[in-house]
Amino acid sequence: MRSSQEYAYKNYLTGAIITAVLGTLLVTISFILTKNTFFLLLNADMGRAADYFFSYWTHLGDGTVWVPVGILFLVYRRDKFVLALSTVAIGTLIVQSLKNFIIPAQIRPGTAILDLTTFHSVASVPMLTNYSFPSGHTTTAFSVFLLGCLMIKKKWIVPVGLLYALLVGYSRIYLAEHFPLDVGGGMLTALVSVWLSVYVQSAWDKSRSKRIR
Repeated sequence: MRSSQEYAYKNYLTGAIITAVLGTLLVTISFILTKNTFFLLLNADMGRAADYFFSYWTHLGDGTVWVPVGILFLVYRRDKFVLALSTVAIGTLIVQSLKNFIIPAQIRPGTAILDLTTFHSVASVPMLTNYSFPSGHTTTAFSVFLLGCLMIKKKWIVPVGLLYALLVGYSRIYLAEHFPLDVGGGMLTALVSVWLSVYVQSAWDKSRSKRIR
């Protein structure tokens, strides 16, 4: 890592600790209570307004979110574009490896819990059936949150970014697309992805400085 002026380390450390604690709690409680039981505790019918809100807010965890994020890096911090690019690459590699090879085709709530009357779902949002762990949407949202904490020195980024990411994560439970275990896994995946990407950016910077010399 280079000069501390390049990054907002205090914000990043705060965001990283919160993400690590919340992610670990979700994973731990899921194993203690079982992931089905924990899902049923957190999944609730909050009414039509919540259905509408979460069905749209969840898209802020889509992979397409990286397009505007990438543009912002190119416009304002082109020198750190490798940081954003490697975060996407590492996060995608971890998520897809877990979903397809390490813990393959884990079933989602709508498949695992046969009695659909015991939990809430939104009719306009089709429930997926497998490849549940970890939540890719949550990984994206918390990666964006942690990158924001790293790059923006204003203190508001921590509460605002955390609220954005938490709502994306909870939307996956509310819409019955993921278990809390999956969301916790997504948080921890984001944490690892951004952490490793800082070192990728540092290595890139060092290689560039050597070429310039």
